[in-house]
Amino acid sequence: MLFFVLPFSTLFGLFAVIPIAYAVVQSLFIVQRTGTFGRAREVFGGLTQYGRVFSDVPFWTSVGRVLMFGAVQVPVMLGLALLFALLLDSGLVRGRWFFRLAFFLPYAVPGVIAAIMWGYLYSPQLSPFTAVTSNVDLLSADLVLWSMANVVTWVYVGYNMLIIYSALLAIPPEIYEAAKLDGAGPVRTAISIKIPLILPALVLTTVFSIIGTLQLLAEPQVFRSFSSAVSSTYTPNLTVYSTSSVPNFNLAAAFSVVLALSIFLLSFTFLRFTQRRGIR
Repeated sequence: MLFFVLPFSTLFGLFAVIPIAYAVVQSLFIVQRTGTFGRAREVFGGLTQYGRVFSDVPFWTSVGRVLMFGAVQVPVMLGLALLFALLLDSGLVRGRWFFRLAFFLPYAVPGVIAAIMWGYLYSPQLSPFTAVTSNVDLLSADLVLWSMANVVTWVYVGYNMLIIYSALLAIPPEIYEAAKLDGAGPVRTAISIKIPLILPALVLTTVFSIIGTLQLLAEPQVFRSFSSAVSSTYTPNLTVYSTSSVPNFNLAAAFSVVLALSIFLLSFTFLRFTQRRGIR
């Protein structure tokens, strides 16, 4: 038994437990100098860094920003993924293999490349769609967050669609035959049979999306070169990156630990809510 568990335990320890433990240890230290130009040295500071994290207004503003981002972008993205998966499974679409590949293709594009590509499309000076971008500034302070939401949706709709579509393929065909005998049409079958049976897949994609939303980094980092509205603390992960670039690794570690705990609590709360509703 130990032989089968050992490979997973080793990889889990190397790539999950040890980095988290190292970040927690780093967050408990502060840097002190003797005089203005004295040599820096790390000393144990207890919860000093966490006090700075919880009093950091830009960090919590960025947390609120990504939560608002997720409250809009995640339902839109998963709604589109569900719609596309149901259409592919309905039999109304010909060439399903082509559409599966076409929808998944954006996920194969690295996030940085996708953000650069869309940044050029949004830019009034560089976009081929000047009739739109010259009248609507998609990189302004009011719209740049939703411009990034469009990029994230474009990249991840196909990925989530394939997860949902795989769950649809696992439904026994006998259930569809019974529904057909009862006189259920395609829409009724989708609403009353397909969607309830794939709720676990929808829960899984929602949890993945919650985790991804709070870790938003590549898109705002790239969009900083296109829009002055994106600051170095625009998202929590960008705050961690900017703080570690100062460099202040101890404070960045404290930011990371608090962000990881926030992601865990949010995901855990969502899973508990869905389990109480009987979605397993």
